[in-house]
Amino acid sequence: MSDHVTIRPIEPADKAQWHALWTAYLEFYESSVSDAVYEATFERLCSHKRQNQKAFVAVQGGDLVGLVHYIYHPHNWRLEDVCYLQDLYADPAVRGTGVGRKLIEAVYAAADTDGCPSVYWLTQDFNKEARKLYDRIATLTPFIKYARS
Repeated sequence: MSDHVTIRPIEPADKAQWHALWTAYLEFYESSVSDAVYEATFERLCSHKRQNQKAFVAVQGGDLVGLVHYIYHPHNWRLEDVCYLQDLYADPAVRGTGVGRKLIEAVYAAADTDGCPSVYWLTQDFNKEARKLYDRIATLTPFIKYARS
């Protein structure tokens, strides 16, 4: 397998490999979604009609080794939209090689191109390895997340 990693937008032909990567991501967070959610999410990410919900994949040697999903949405404190980086995953075999950084930087570049200067995301407190990267390329905020139970 080549060491070279390419970041590109997700394509319909990526479905099976994307499914495997997103499943591994969800399992890391001890979560799962229904088959209907897999189907709807993939269709949304590949649709040219839904410009607010997008994805990039990392490709190495013809195989997907990472993914990032991101969503643009309005913000009441800004004129322009903001970008929520919702899911980021790199296969354990490529962690520490820059794949995560490349995926985040691809979102940064897309957000800049689309006139969306603010990019933010959430992670679990226990995700220490990923937080080492996040601490280098973003600013930790003091916000605490609450959710309806």
